[in-house]
Amino acid sequence: MGGGIEDPGEENLSVTAPKTWATGAPAVAHALQYALGQTTVRRTALTLLNINQTKGFDCPGCAWPEPAPGKRHKNEYCENGAKHIADEATSRRITADFFRQHTIAELGAASDYWLNQQGRLTEPMVKRPGADHYEPIGWDEALGLLAAELRALDSPDEALFYTSGRLANEPAFLLQLFARAYGTNNLPDCSNMCHESSGSALNETLGIGKGSVSLDDIYDADLVFVVGQNPGTNHPRMLSALEETKLRGGKVVAVNPLPEAGLLRFKHPQKARGVIGRGTAIADQFLQIRPGGDLALFQALNLLLLEAEDERPGTVLDREFIAAHTNGFDDFAAQARKTDWADVLDATGLSREEIEEVHARVLGSKKIIVCWAMGLTQHKHGVPTIREVVNFLLLRGNIGRPGAGVCPVRGHSNVQGDRTMGIWERVPQAFLDALEGEFGFTPPTRHGLDSVDSIRAMRDGRAKLFLGVAGNFVRATPDSDATERAMRTCRLTAHISTKLNRSHAVCGETALILPTLGRSDRDVQAGGEQFMTVEDSMSEVHTTRGRLAPASDRLLSEVSIITRLAPASDRLLSEVSIITRLARLVLGDQPAIPWAEFEADYDTVRDRIARVVPGFDDFNTRVRQPGGFRLPNPVNRMTFNTPSGKAVFTRNDFTMLRAPKGHLILQTLRSHDQWNTIPYAMDDRYRGIKGGRRVVLVHPSDLRELGLADHDLVDLVSVWQDGVERRAEAFRVVAYSTPPGSAAAYYPETNVLVPLDSVADISNTPTSKSVVVRLERVSEVAPVPAG
Repeated sequence: MGGGIEDPGEENLSVTAPKTWATGAPAVAHALQYALGQTTVRRTALTLLNINQTKGFDCPGCAWPEPAPGKRHKNEYCENGAKHIADEATSRRITADFFRQHTIAELGAASDYWLNQQGRLTEPMVKRPGADHYEPIGWDEALGLLAAELRALDSPDEALFYTSGRLANEPAFLLQLFARAYGTNNLPDCSNMCHESSGSALNETLGIGKGSVSLDDIYDADLVFVVGQNPGTNHPRMLSALEETKLRGGKVVAVNPLPEAGLLRFKHPQKARGVIGRGTAIADQFLQIRPGGDLALFQALNLLLLEAEDERPGTVLDREFIAAHTNGFDDFAAQARKTDWADVLDATGLSREEIEEVHARVLGSKKIIVCWAMGLTQHKHGVPTIREVVNFLLLRGNIGRPGAGVCPVRGHSNVQGDRTMGIWERVPQAFLDALEGEFGFTPPTRHGLDSVDSIRAMRDGRAKLFLGVAGNFVRATPDSDATERAMRTCRLTAHISTKLNRSHAVCGETALILPTLGRSDRDVQAGGEQFMTVEDSMSEVHTTRGRLAPASDRLLSEVSIITRLAPASDRLLSEVSIITRLARLVLGDQPAIPWAEFEADYDTVRDRIARVVPGFDDFNTRVRQPGGFRLPNPVNRMTFNTPSGKAVFTRNDFTMLRAPKGHLILQTLRSHDQWNTIPYAMDDRYRGIKGGRRVVLVHPSDLRELGLADHDLVDLVSVWQDGVERRAEAFRVVAYSTPPGSAAAYYPETNVLVPLDSVADISNTPTSKSVVVRLERVSEVAPVPAG
């Protein structure tokens, strides 16, 4: 690869026994080792002392909330958060020389790890039609080129405006404002691929697509279900909250296909018992469920509750709550009583005794919370599964009161805030009406395209321009080969980014890289130093203010890029600057939106948000209070914005995915040393995997049945009704404690196996946790891809 960091490949794979506890002193050591490998001691200290503090910046690594001011630790971050912010604060830089040294084809052949390790992007770059290299371009020309392409489209609906959850509230609001003033609702985002099933189910049943609980509720619950998620890797600070639950006498039931170290035992690195002691056992009961079996599990629990009420009338169900605040109970109950135990045991892989033990814990608990993540959402029946979770909570009145409720745990810093700000292809009419009243134009009402439909539109020639604001679209989406072919059909692709990723190597006829400020960078505009805001998983809105000198003097904020004509200066822009400048170029002064004012002073953006978005009244004053404020959730006032005005019991048919003989059901997952699509190392410490990512975890009994052995080299081939062969090549088999009949492997390497049309009913979320695959042994002389 002509210079830079050597791409590590897969040749050093070693496997040891999985860990039985998480964090502790090793987590501190690994975080510091990574940080000091990226930048200086001083810069590391500056970031770690400011991350998740009231006057500092929000960790981009996940959306778990911080404790209230005065209760949070001075080191209020986890191992992965420290790695993530060190990754952004790296001293490594990518300049024009780098792009002169490497062709786009070379970048496309590199691993995700290698691309990320090259450092921060520092100046705008363009790939001209027919070129095989990126070359430098000034901000004026870059934004002018993008604006000209947008103006030249036959319809605004030929443009796609994608965001990831790294985007803060202010640029998210401005991006959707620009897109709708331009004339489209094509606002796909990363929510489409993760928690869209949650939003669909919760909007239908409770009237709002958000969780209803706070950190205090987690602490005070009698019983917390942690379902289909791995807090130790994806949001480690959740473990400290669960530890508090346990210390107050609460219980935890973990439901997951893989045993996860953090849910077995947690050693809090900021407490003596976590460093030199045994730590805290988190899960009181662990249910090793088959992928997709959660619907059947909650149907069984609901049947047991109904039968317990039959035996002891008036003592099990909350009849008063059901009568006053719900509808649909009778239809639900009739359906629930049809639950077949043979189906339940087949779908879950659990014993009836295990399920009845959980039932006993439920009967002994007055306050219950169910937390979940991708293990529930990324199945064809993801929406019915979450509706069944709501049924379970409604039966005993565990909605809308302290210590109880629904808790979808978001994995990306501001993904919930982006949706609140209007980043949604199907935003409610009331939001569009508020935009029209505030800004004097009529937004389009036709629903736009989500992420999966955006890929289809590019593939079919209906979308011709792609603008990605943060994120790594081609690696986050399903059916990698199909996605990349679709992206390459575009007339122009543009990415607003802080670091290099594979999306930059998958180019339209013309391609732009527009570098932006990071979350930890100082953002100084004409109105002085600026801050932005984010919303966490529990609807807390607070400030985030960068403290580091920007990676380059040629960066723009996202806001600046979207608001007005770029001046002669080629300094680095924030996302705000990028968005506002682009809007000025494309729209001019029609409609009359003060883009330049928004760029100069972000308070002016927040003033408009306060008048458009419910719950943000007096935004500028309230968010400046230490810790910010919590958005109201009508569910906690027993107000349900459903057609009936009540919470809705639903009927959900039993379903399960069955793999043909000789096949397995594959779930894709993260390694521990990974943030979304980007690995920080080639290891997965808690699962005992070191020096490689192209591994597939399979139960020993399945290996015997398939005629395979531990460490055999195999191709993974997905089986789908369209007959197209999707293949992920050269994976090492690792014998592991997975549920029989299932397997697990890391994404994004296995996203190629997820068919574009294999999506959840209603939400259109890719079914990344239920891919039917076969394992084909290959020769040891086969080359092992680096990426």
